[in-house]
Formats: sequence, C-alpha cells, structure tokens
Amino acid sequence: MPNILLVEDDEQLRELLKMLLTSAGYEVSEASDGTPVFAMHQQQRFDLVITDLVMPDFDGLAVIMELRRIDQDVRIIAMSGGGKGKGEDYLRIAQKLGAHLTLSKPFGNQEFLDAVRQTLDA
Repeated sequence: MPNILLVEDDEQLRELLKMLLTSAGYEVSEASDGTPVFAMHQQQRFDLVITDLVMPDFDGLAVIMELRRIDQDVRIIAMSGGGKGKGEDYLRIAQKLGAHLTLSKPFGNQEFLDAVRQTLDA
C-alpha cells in the first residue's frame, strides 16, 4: 500500500484531502508546512509527497528542491492556487524543479485522486 505525505498549510483542505486519500486506501502522514518534511522522509520513505507551493516558513518549491537533493526517486505532486503571483507560474517552476504532476486549485475530488493514481503508476 503506497504511503503518502501530504503537506498543506490550510487545515480544512489538508483534512479533506487526507480523508479522500485514506478512503481510497492510502496510508497518509501530514505536515502543515515544509519544515518537518525532510526528517519525516528520512524516518519513513514516502512513495509520494503532495505539497502545496505557497506556505509560510518553508514553501513547496523549497520542499521539492530539497526532496530532489536527498531522494531522486520520490514522486511529487505540487498544487497551488496562486498566492502573491499567478498559480500557473508556481506550478511551471515546480515542474522544472522535479514535480511529476501539478494541480491548480481549486480541483475536484476525482481529479485529485486521478492525479495521485497517475503519479504513483508512472
């Protein structure tokens, strides 16, 4: 069973996405920002990291860069609704840094689950 790390600063969205993932049979760990991601990934290697891009402290772009530095094989989905810039710009940069797939917020439940399946199967 794939294990997923969900990194999202919006608590309500994080809980909703976690519920969708666990209902689909995935094991899910969570973080409210990027700060604990590396220690968590070194303790338990995740098959997939899903990260928001615009977060306080340690943002998703930094998460992607650091994950790529320590683990070339981990699969990554980046998601963004914008922030100070345009969401598409953040998502384009995330792909260049090594995200396998990007999602623009808002997205539907099925779109999210399809993206997870697609990324894990790649």
